[in-house]
Amino acid sequence: MDLRLKDKVVVITGAAGLRGSIGQTIVEELAKEGAIPVIVCRNDRGFEYEKELRDKGIDSIFVKTDLTDVVQIEQAAKTIGDKYGKIDALINNVGVNDTVGLEDSIEKFMRSLQLNLVSFFAMTKFCLPYLKKAKGNILNVGSKVALTGQGGTSGYAASKGGVLGLTREWAVDLIPFGIRSNALIIAESWTPAYENWINSLDNGDEKLQSIVKNIPFENRMTSPLEISDAVLFAISERSSHTTGQFITVDGGYVHLDRSLLSEK
Repeated sequence: MDLRLKDKVVVITGAAGLRGSIGQTIVEELAKEGAIPVIVCRNDRGFEYEKELRDKGIDSIFVKTDLTDVVQIEQAAKTIGDKYGKIDALINNVGVNDTVGLEDSIEKFMRSLQLNLVSFFAMTKFCLPYLKKAKGNILNVGSKVALTGQGGTSGYAASKGGVLGLTREWAVDLIPFGIRSNALIIAESWTPAYENWINSLDNGDEKLQSIVKNIPFENRMTSPLEISDAVLFAISERSSHTTGQFITVDGGYVHLDRSLLSEK
């Protein structure tokens, strides 16, 4: 299926993570579709990814940005707008499950909100004029934590709950401009960061098995490529009448009855 993403300017925040991370995978798959990925992230790996894309003839840029800094976000949007004149899709992907809980300070809680929620609002606000020009769309990357809770991560949970609320609020606000707004909800995905966490545990293998056995479909984690595939479809013209939706790609982790899981 042709997703009709060729030459579409797609902005992805938090996309200069390790190779194989969700953001980096999205960038890679967008390039394969002929789109123009624009990487907005604070990590200098973005310069390397930009060079690789430009070596392939893709007019991509990396805009180094601290996504906790609203001034830098505004400047990033201006840099993108000045270069391309439009934005066809904005993927708010940045996020860190920072385990800021009730025992932590108010300052830590506010910093968690700044990265995991305020950056979504600020990036969308400052990109909006260019989204309007293209009748583009917004895709917010969410988390199961907004729906299920997790324990010990109040900042992240509050942020991701807010992201879902903003997704539907923007879907309503932006109808007059032909702009769609959706969210993708992820549960357990085997990313480099997840692998590093498992490897840091004394009982890593045991912990991993306890997680995957509770993922109903095939008892395995979702791959970043499966998430990327859903993202690309959601932002494409093939999904042109979908807005205000929470698209869950999680092997049934959130919504299926655990009593249906058979003991292995």
